[in-house]
Amino acid sequence: MPLSTSSPLAHACLRSLLGGALLLAYALCASAATALPPEIEAALTRSRLPRDSVALLVSEVQGQRPPRLALNPATPMNPASVTKLITTEAALELLGPAFSWQTPVYLDGPIREGTLQGNLVIKGQGDPKLVLERLWLLLRRVQGLGIRQISGDIVLDHSAFELPAVNPADFDGEPLKPYNAAADALLINFRSLVLTWVPDSAAGLARVQLDPPLAGVQFSPSVPLLAGECGDWRTQLKAQLADPNRLGFAGGYPASCGERSWPLAYAEPASYNARALEGLWKDMGGRLGGQVRDGLVPAGLQPIFSLASPPLAEVIRDINKYSNNVMAQQLFLTLSLQQKGLGTPAGSREVLGQWWRRRFGEADLPSLDNGSGLSRDTRVSAQALTRLLQAAWAGGTMPELLSSLPLSGVDGTLRRLGKDNAAVQGAAHLKTGSLRDVTAVAGVVHGASGRRYTLVAMANHPNANALRPVIEALIAWTARDQNLP
Repeated sequence: MPLSTSSPLAHACLRSLLGGALLLAYALCASAATALPPEIEAALTRSRLPRDSVALLVSEVQGQRPPRLALNPATPMNPASVTKLITTEAALELLGPAFSWQTPVYLDGPIREGTLQGNLVIKGQGDPKLVLERLWLLLRRVQGLGIRQISGDIVLDHSAFELPAVNPADFDGEPLKPYNAAADALLINFRSLVLTWVPDSAAGLARVQLDPPLAGVQFSPSVPLLAGECGDWRTQLKAQLADPNRLGFAGGYPASCGERSWPLAYAEPASYNARALEGLWKDMGGRLGGQVRDGLVPAGLQPIFSLASPPLAEVIRDINKYSNNVMAQQLFLTLSLQQKGLGTPAGSREVLGQWWRRRFGEADLPSLDNGSGLSRDTRVSAQALTRLLQAAWAGGTMPELLSSLPLSGVDGTLRRLGKDNAAVQGAAHLKTGSLRDVTAVAGVVHGASGRRYTLVAMANHPNANALRPVIEALIAWTARDQNLP
């Protein structure tokens, strides 16, 4: 059973917490709460995960009582995408929830009779959400200036970030997975494409749409319809996606699938921006005399307009609800761009480290890599994440951070959790994390009594997925708190 709050050890733990002696408090409380509740102990036993590969910690959000449950709370572990909690909370405090990214646009030449006599220059400044719709809006604003033809080039300035070269296959050998898209000061549409299939039964085929239209990329406009169940429809297409100039499909599409979409990272990331901008500009009726190329804003040139991103409070919903890695990395790099004038991984690690020390001191300092959790090197303890959540709860950014987290059994990466367990559905706002050998969650559970609790659970083990039933049991147990003193 959980530790009784009347025990001498519990009183020592409580005195340390109330006195602000956090390191002593966590040490005492960790010792005090090693006996897990029967249902949690049973779930952990069924998982067959070694106890030293698991960290669990449940505490009240105010941090004024001993933890209700603790197992290995001080052990640094890889949290996978739970790292995004640290990045987004730091950004909310350092940048503010109303912060927005600006993407300035420059005209290097006069406009005469609908033609820009020179270059159009676009400078990226880290916007994480320069998606297809907003890129269309940017180009529409260019056309609103009376420009229908550009006699020169479209120049793309990426100089706000300084990044090492990245092979999208390096992390897990899956270069076409959208989550492997790399950060870029001018990140257009996550360097991804979406293929959409719409069945046309009368014609016996499925029509294929490619968004955005990529200049120089050919693709089959239709594929044959197949009979039978939808099943693994992507495999049935027999897609050939490795050639950056051609997307081919040797199979067919099951009619029973209805309309479906398939998001993909582009096979040649270095040429994506040029292809997307040229393709969309021409699709909108624009003409281009030169090419799309990388370059710098000419010295002294002032922007003709600037496209603003959605505010940070909205952007972090996409980052946390759907665990968007490249958006998190964009935000991470923005921290050093704003403070140092150049976005670099080392600079952002320094900014985050300084922020952590100011807020929490040297204790439990996380070891971060790229801010997204798509890393084998990041480490943080359950008690560090608990301290972060408790500080966020007490601070002015709590509503924005909490509303950005998936709601258990309802949306985001938690929509399937606890489908058959009413005690779990809607009971918790939690950030999830998952990598090979890593499963993790951290966030806030809403107790039946009206109290709120921080919950952290992590497993680092080849069988880490076995922690998921433990997490479900832990949420249900934490929410059932009516009889607590």
